[in-house]
Amino acid sequence: MSRSRRFLNERARGDGMKLIDERGGTSVLDHEISQLTKIRSNPHERMRHLLPGKGKEPVSSVKMLAAREGNYTGRGRFSSSDCCHLLSRYLPTNGPSVVDQMRSCTYVSQFSTDGSLFVAGFQESHIRIYNVDQGWKIQKDIRAKSLRWTITDTSLSPDQRFLVYSSISPIVHIVDVGSGMKQSVANVTEIHEGLEFSSPTYDYDNYTFGIFSVKFSTDGRELVAGSSDSSIYVYDLEAKRLSLQIPAHTSDVNAVCFADETGHLIYSGSDDSLCKVWDRRCFGTREQAAGVLIGHLEGITYVDTRGDGRYLISNGKDQAIKLWDIRKMSSNIN
Repeated sequence: MSRSRRFLNERARGDGMKLIDERGGTSVLDHEISQLTKIRSNPHERMRHLLPGKGKEPVSSVKMLAAREGNYTGRGRFSSSDCCHLLSRYLPTNGPSVVDQMRSCTYVSQFSTDGSLFVAGFQESHIRIYNVDQGWKIQKDIRAKSLRWTITDTSLSPDQRFLVYSSISPIVHIVDVGSGMKQSVANVTEIHEGLEFSSPTYDYDNYTFGIFSVKFSTDGRELVAGSSDSSIYVYDLEAKRLSLQIPAHTSDVNAVCFADETGHLIYSGSDDSLCKVWDRRCFGTREQAAGVLIGHLEGITYVDTRGDGRYLISNGKDQAIKLWDIRKMSSNIN
């Protein structure tokens, strides 16, 4: 008898039925390999017996995660069959397809709030906006101005009329993406207005810092930016000037965003491995973070808000994604 047949029979006897006899009789399934795959992709036996509603397939992924955290199996981790069971439910059925191909690396990629547009920023000063609803057709092809190494971030305004882009310099440029022109070459076919986040300078080689992250406020009237000088900047688009600078972290600020539509709260993430919450209403009395979220082991690369002023998600260089409730934040780093 083959090793796989012997394995099947042993497992089948444990379940109270015989699938394949020793003389090569018929099996319940047409192919023993498919049955072997099914057995090996079922959740761990102790996992199935201990979870509520045992015997029902497939087992809820949420319940399996809860069981792993509760160490129901005594292993402290998923078995290979548990992993197979989860992956078999969530692997995409269709492979990825190439939408576009450029000569340089993609540094920025993000959807608009409603998912109808996709923005990609490339190292060779290119930014492309794709219309997802129209089969990923290129809606705007932008050639950036004053690029320093790469596009570090982009942000679409809430009404999707304007796009801002940053580089490793203290100047953020704003482009009218609502115009009818498909090609947008900086100060040739369209004006890319520069928004100065530092004192005026004309010496490009002596810029003191660069901007790694920039985001619109919900009402589209302000920008918040995180920089390489460990600071957070807020820019008033109507007044065309900086309205706030916060010495926020002890290392590069890689990610920032407004917490909700009020614009009072700002979330930030830095290479110092900390996420911080800033309340602009308190800056008259104290210039320090309203709270600190500690848990990442390495630098933060991205933060995003749920928009309710309570929850945010962060991505770190420690390969961890964390969901935070700011109602449980620490009052200080210690």
